[in-house]
Amino acid sequence: MGVNRRPPAIRVEIGELVLDGFHADPARVSAAFERELGRLVRQHGVPLARNGALTLEALTGLPPLRAGLSARRLGQELARAVHEGLSGHGEVTP
Repeated sequence: MGVNRRPPAIRVEIGELVLDGFHADPARVSAAFERELGRLVRQHGVPLARNGALTLEALTGLPPLRAGLSARRLGQELARAVHEGLSGHGEVTP
């Protein structure tokens, strides 16, 4: 018989996303980004934080995104890139 325990809370707070060279509606990009990042975190967690709380100042070295993407697609691709960074791919500045 197992014990029903709630999984630990996961909170990802992103202060600012800077997108130079894109001509998509920022509100729609943000909404798609939040939905996709939430889905990825629920499904896969945040591997860099598996040993406890983690605070990062910056996440760099992520793959480039194609210009000309729709707002929805740009938000989704950006969330996937950020989640890859939170999974240990890319460079983090603590």
